[in-house]
Amino acid sequence: MFLRRVARPLMMMAKVKETTGIVGLDVVPNAREVLINLYRKTLEEIKAVPEDEGYRKAVESFTRHRLSVCQEEEDSEVIEKRLGCGQVEELIEEAQDELKLIGHMNEWKPWGVPDDYECEVIENDAPVPKHIPLHRPGPLPEEFYKTLEAVTSGTLETLKKDEPAIASGESQPK
Repeated sequence: MFLRRVARPLMMMAKVKETTGIVGLDVVPNAREVLINLYRKTLEEIKAVPEDEGYRKAVESFTRHRLSVCQEEEDSEVIEKRLGCGQVEELIEEAQDELKLIGHMNEWKPWGVPDDYECEVIENDAPVPKHIPLHRPGPLPEEFYKTLEAVTSGTLETLKKDEPAIASGESQPK
């Protein structure tokens, strides 16, 4: 009887994550420690990439930030909120993936392209398959061309006096 009265409130106070809510992603009870170790390993392995490479700079930057948050905070929920990148279990998967990618990058060495290397560009008029989007922007409104002409010809002030500006919320004619 005594244990129920004392232990139950203590157990209720302790936050125990039961599920991530993501199929196939199990809860990691010591996620903070796992993350700290992964981030430290990442910072060690990224040193094999040349210092002036953008990939190394980006990885070092976000990894240092994430490592400092993990070292400052004890609670996984607080870590998740401060980083804003998902659950700690997802962060663990990301860190593991980054370590794999560092290994591949060191193998592929995409930064080792000679300065005099020329890439062959193949252009042809073959039709684009229907399942591939063309990503062509739509036509610009007529007002754009009028403004562009006024700016290039130096008559922008005249255009402003003659035509009312389109207020926000008004629809433009197409």
